Amino acid sequence: MKTSICVLIVEDSDDDTFLMVHQLEKAGYKVDFRRVETKDDMRDALERESWDIIISDYKIPGFSGMAALKLYKEKGLDIPFIIVSGTIGEDVAVEAVV
Repeated sequence: MKTSICVLIVEDSDDDTFLMVHQLEKAGYKVDFRRVETKDDMRDALERESWDIIISDYKIPGFSGMAALKLYKEKGLDIPFIIVSGTIGEDVAVEAVV
């Protein structure tokens, strides 16, 4: 029996979203997800639904992983928040943790 997980994905690419969902399913999860790519859509998703985890791309046109993290912190949530990217360095990773 698979464990269900509700995932909010902050991402502008359908393909990258599919890859994230696929990896979670491959790890044994039944994934229910919503993809958002704007601050307003993320705010709406956080207010209307309950999430187990948020996964955010670092670079999104007109929005960013750091802006998504800021909104997450403003909401006072206590769920995992993961930033994914193929382009960030340790300095950005440290900034996100602080």
